[in-house]
Amino acid sequence: MTEQDPQSTSLSGDSPDPKPNRADSSFNSEDVKREVEVEGGIANERDVGLEEASTGQQPLEKPTTATSNASQRDPKLVTWDGPDDPENPQNWSSKKKWVTMSIVSMFTLISPISSTMVAPALPSIAAEFHITSEFVSQLTLSIFILAYAIGPLFLGPLSENYGRAIVLQLANLFYLVFNIACGVSQSTGQLIAFRFLSGLGGSVPLVVGGGVLGDSFRAEERGSASAIFSLAPLLGPSLGPIMGGFISENTTWRWVFYATSIATGVMQVAGVLFLRETYAPRILKTRAKKLRKATGDPSYQTEEERQNKTLFQALQVSLVRPFRLLTTQPIVQVLSLYMAYIYGLMYLLLSTFPMLWTDPHYYNESTGIAGLNYISLGLGAVLGAYICVFLNDRSYRSLKARNNDIGKPEFRLPLLAITTICLPAGLFIYGWTAQTHQHWIAPNIGACIFGIGNMMTFQCMQTYIVDTYTKYAASAMAAVSVLRCLTAFGFPLFAPYMYNSLHYGWGNSLLAFISLGLGIPAPIFLWKFGEKLRKASPYAAG
Repeated sequence: MTEQDPQSTSLSGDSPDPKPNRADSSFNSEDVKREVEVEGGIANERDVGLEEASTGQQPLEKPTTATSNASQRDPKLVTWDGPDDPENPQNWSSKKKWVTMSIVSMFTLISPISSTMVAPALPSIAAEFHITSEFVSQLTLSIFILAYAIGPLFLGPLSENYGRAIVLQLANLFYLVFNIACGVSQSTGQLIAFRFLSGLGGSVPLVVGGGVLGDSFRAEERGSASAIFSLAPLLGPSLGPIMGGFISENTTWRWVFYATSIATGVMQVAGVLFLRETYAPRILKTRAKKLRKATGDPSYQTEEERQNKTLFQALQVSLVRPFRLLTTQPIVQVLSLYMAYIYGLMYLLLSTFPMLWTDPHYYNESTGIAGLNYISLGLGAVLGAYICVFLNDRSYRSLKARNNDIGKPEFRLPLLAITTICLPAGLFIYGWTAQTHQHWIAPNIGACIFGIGNMMTFQCMQTYIVDTYTKYAASAMAAVSVLRCLTAFGFPLFAPYMYNSLHYGWGNSLLAFISLGLGIPAPIFLWKFGEKLRKASPYAAG
């Protein structure tokens, strides 16, 4: 996008003057400033954070005439036709928004299901491929998550060049091809390689979906929408082993991959038919192209097109952005650390559930019955999502009303006080009831409480990221996902050794104490310093 002309105003309605303190930020390098000046021209109207313009005083929903004024000054500049332009995704009908978000959520659901669906089939895979190492066996499960840490950094930002829809559909197709390849693998090496490649494609919806969320929903709507979207990556890993257990027990482990491939094919067709583009710059480019074709006048252009950047230059900026966010933004760094830990915990529990329930020294259940215990984690995720739907937007509106009708991303944080208790409480109950061989319902209660806390934490922090980095939400989600997915990859690898040494009681107690150590300071830090950091950031919306 182009550097703003002194006589024009950005589409977002921001003041043309730079934000106070940005130039003084210790992490506001000249390269970052140039990127933001170039790319800051077109943003979604009413994006969260724009409730505070450069002075921090304008309310979120205050109508803006920046678009129409810019068009009047330069009739060949293609922008929105005012704040109520029906093509702006934030002005779509609720039905159209939710159809789009539902398709994206389905894309986001199937990949996490694949990440854990193979867990109950690991003994069968090990027997067929003669795998004797516990590490290698767990690697066939975890390698999928390692791709989650790499793919978003390079594939997620492409949606900020080519649009959300095309990137989502191509990534889903990439996942489908290599997931089928997993099902026909003839060796351990092939399976691990194809699992990694399918994970690359499957990682994209997890980060691009956050961009679709920011594109389509206003701040007051994002809590509910984010709760539904966040449910997929947390519910999917719980559903996967349930289905995988019965499939592997009654057919072969290869049908674990065939079943998910069939479901993905159906979703691919639905995406082609119903998924619509939500990224504002991409929609405006399409509008400009139609105007040029209809009028024969090549001067109809968006601000981004007027920069005449080459494809290489555009990609260079977008692909570097997640690394800059991760290395220069304290907000991203704090959230990355905390989200990494809780996401790693989730995959640690998911990978070790079969060990507990099928072990003859503990519950001695069959593979299929043992898989049913994952319902407790899934139920926790559903309850956590329901609580967030009920409380997140309501608390945001209440705090906004008390703040002279000015919204802030920090108003998403109070719910984290509940999750700080739920996460360690669930771990303590799960660990010690399993250790002392209590009735099977007791460890499941602990797992359910953990699932509630995990879901709420994930959802609150994800909405905070989208609210803070609206236009760059996909890049911000990609940056946050790096550590998160590395821990999800690494935690299951050491989990068997930890439980062999500390057993379930002290092993889960250790994890719970660390959860308290990270969970208490993180929201307090963001509540106290988040607004100051956002105003100093060249990437944050406000």
